[in-house]
Amino acid sequence: MRLPALLLPLVACLALTGCESLQRTDSFMGFITPYRIDIVQGNVVTKEQMALIKPGSTRLQVRDALGTPLLADPFHANRWDYIFTLRRPGTELQRRSVVVLFDGDVVKSVEAPDLPTEQEFVASISRYKDIKPPPLELNDEERLALPLPVKRESPADEPVGPVRDYPPLERS
Repeated sequence: MRLPALLLPLVACLALTGCESLQRTDSFMGFITPYRIDIVQGNVVTKEQMALIKPGSTRLQVRDALGTPLLADPFHANRWDYIFTLRRPGTELQRRSVVVLFDGDVVKSVEAPDLPTEQEFVASISRYKDIKPPPLELNDEERLALPLPVKRESPADEPVGPVRDYPPLERS
């Protein structure tokens, strides 16, 4: 009678330990993976946007070019932080930070290390890296290969529609 009483807590501990270890992996039994969403937070700031910001720009110009800052601390009113993070399952965490420092109402300096261009950013978040997008316009050879539109004869001058015979509205 003592052996089952000792084995029961041991088996329960082993079973619970196994459940906890399954929570730390991305798959269940090696082939079932739960769906994990992409988490995007903050403002994307690119080189093209930063080219619009120069020392001497006003706060309104910065807000128009970069958007509302993610962090605008009331205790540090002369500092705006633009932070961008992207968490996607199976890829590295992307994190970029831009700090705009003001002197009164004008930009004093900008700390923006290593920003991507818009095309580089789109390429970095694309799931389909091997697929080349189709061209948006036809070339001359493709235009010539198109069938010519069918010319239709013009309809009669008088419109043709259903002929209806309505009863009179009033009886005389």
